[in-house]
Amino acid sequence: MLITSKGKVLYYLISIITFIWLYPNLFGQTKLKDNNPEKQYVNRLAKESSPYLLQHKNNPVDWYPWGDEAFQKALELNRPIFLSIGYSTCHWCHVMEEESFEDEQVAQLLNDNFISIKVDREERPEIDHLYMTVCQAMTGKGGWPLTIIMTPDKYPFFAGTYFPKKGRMGRPGMIELLPAISDAWVNKKDELIQSANQIKKYLIDSNNKELGDQLNQLILTNTNSQFIDRYDKTHGGFGTKPKFPSPHNLIYLLRYHNMSGDKTSLLMVEKTLQEMRLGGIFDHVGFGFHRYSTDTEWILPHFEKMLYDQAMLTLAYTEAYQITNNQLYKDTAEEILYYVQRNMTDKRGGFYSAEDADSEGEEGLFYLWTIDEIKNILSNEESELLINTYGLNKEGNYDDEATGNRTEKNILYLKEPINNIELKNRLNQIIKKLYQARKKRIHPLKDDKILTDWNGLMIAAYAKAGDVFNSDDYIQQAEKSAQFILKNLTDNNGRLLKRYRNGNAGVDAHLDDYAFFIWGLLELYEATFNATYLAEALQLSNIMVDEFWDVTNGGFFLGGEKSEKLIVRAKTGYDGAMPSGNSVAAMNCSKLNRITGETKWAEISDKIFITFSNEIQQTPSGYASMVNAFLFNTDNPKEIVIVGSGKDSDTISAIEKIKSEYVPNKVIIFKDTDDELNKLSPLAKWTVTQETIDEKTTYYICQDFACKIPTTDLDLALKFINE
Repeated sequence: MLITSKGKVLYYLISIITFIWLYPNLFGQTKLKDNNPEKQYVNRLAKESSPYLLQHKNNPVDWYPWGDEAFQKALELNRPIFLSIGYSTCHWCHVMEEESFEDEQVAQLLNDNFISIKVDREERPEIDHLYMTVCQAMTGKGGWPLTIIMTPDKYPFFAGTYFPKKGRMGRPGMIELLPAISDAWVNKKDELIQSANQIKKYLIDSNNKELGDQLNQLILTNTNSQFIDRYDKTHGGFGTKPKFPSPHNLIYLLRYHNMSGDKTSLLMVEKTLQEMRLGGIFDHVGFGFHRYSTDTEWILPHFEKMLYDQAMLTLAYTEAYQITNNQLYKDTAEEILYYVQRNMTDKRGGFYSAEDADSEGEEGLFYLWTIDEIKNILSNEESELLINTYGLNKEGNYDDEATGNRTEKNILYLKEPINNIELKNRLNQIIKKLYQARKKRIHPLKDDKILTDWNGLMIAAYAKAGDVFNSDDYIQQAEKSAQFILKNLTDNNGRLLKRYRNGNAGVDAHLDDYAFFIWGLLELYEATFNATYLAEALQLSNIMVDEFWDVTNGGFFLGGEKSEKLIVRAKTGYDGAMPSGNSVAAMNCSKLNRITGETKWAEISDKIFITFSNEIQQTPSGYASMVNAFLFNTDNPKEIVIVGSGKDSDTISAIEKIKSEYVPNKVIIFKDTDDELNKLSPLAKWTVTQETIDEKTTYYICQDFACKIPTTDLDLALKFINE
């Protein structure tokens, strides 16, 4: 379904595409050349760094990476572009590769009639966002692999997702689709160009944001109400299957509860966190969360493990622990971090991107168990306990996502929480045996590229968990990763780069890289009070404004001013699997305003809210991260300045006590009287008059830049903080 207000723009295009799909025989078939089936292929992607592109380097398709060479060749040969966008751990990307891109008949059609380009969406999010917008507008849905056919000028006129080799169940196949579009390009090119121009106009129009009204507190209630309407009271989560964790939504609800006292919002979060931890979406053997659940009960996962999910879920479970003191949430956060440390951390400090859903060509094979396998590994008593506790049976509990057929394989999940300590310890020993047995299996592919934006999220998660759980190890891991990014993913001018792999850094950074990494640095500052992290955050924030800020209409573009020019400079505030870059930037700027006292940061965050105000009002739950940033500014934000000796145990104990309080609408600044370097920090100007009283640790609690009376009484300071 087309976006209603833009339907007329694309109506003509849809008519052409539908005609081509329904009557491909009218356009004839391209004659294929003979090929040697034993021939080994190596295409241009062999020179790339992206694991996803390298997966396709031996396809018979004559792939190009995104770049001038491909577009110049398309102009020279007067051919349309076949653009395929995906990522290395995408199950259906693997399926389409095996069915179509490894097939010589399909490859010949592409090679003879198109210029074919492969793009890793994780390296080039602006390209992905632009063309995914087209796909969703034209078809009413999106996903990966994303298939776009466009002119050599990058204007799309056809969009879809997965296509099999041969058409089935109403879905056209590549061998029907490609000849039809190729023939239309030759014989109906003017019509396709006209359609492409209409899409260009649609993209430009839809990307122009009309400034809305100032947000008010009603949006906070409306956002909460939308989540209530979508909430699954039986299994937790929101909506029906498939269910995504979307932890940024849970973080909003926690903070809304903290502000309002609304019990329903906290109930929704706790139910969801508990059900996810019980379900098969959590890896009970090796820890970490899979990407989403294919059912409503969180039992049957889609098996990819993404770094950003681990980061955001760690933050959600950590905040839930802060507000409830429920040990389950702390345990879960620490299990996630243990998984990331063991499986996803480069020895130099960066974090890898993902682990695949597939191994040995089968989705989930690495994670599934038959009863016979269990009995071969465990004793009879252990097997019986595991089977009864984790929902296993002889027939299997796992339905294949592609076919819907029941297999004899099982995914581990819990029917109810395990509260008995003795039973929990026994099961932990059994699980360790399964883990050792599973280690011997062929592992899913690991995407070992290091992305600046996702590392920023993981740095924030480690720093926050280190602060809340009082763990120096977590904080040190966050620092190690931050240092890796600063050393390896910045250029000589201090600008960020996006991707690092095998010693090579490259690709222009996007908004998310700046926003997410700045978030990580700000969390690190509050965890360590090392002013260097704050200085880096400020420097990168200034670069972000210089290169991404829309001076005319407000908001940040996804691509920088110096990045490649696409049809439009896309701008979005809508949350996907992660918070949007504009949402995180709004929160960062709000915090920088409170930390430094510089009003320009407040002006930027306010302008972001106005830029996306109309869209937020329509679907506030889709902008929960931005509403969360607005909540930060609305809920009596506190600036807490602690002045004392960093060597004094009472001072350190007081800081830990203040940090243990769940006050998400705060910033904390520590002025260490023993640290001469702090006098050179970005805080030096406005904290210069804040000193100790009677040489005791002193607390300055400010709200909206109006300060309470300074006090050396920790209890009084906590009272001021919690007012």
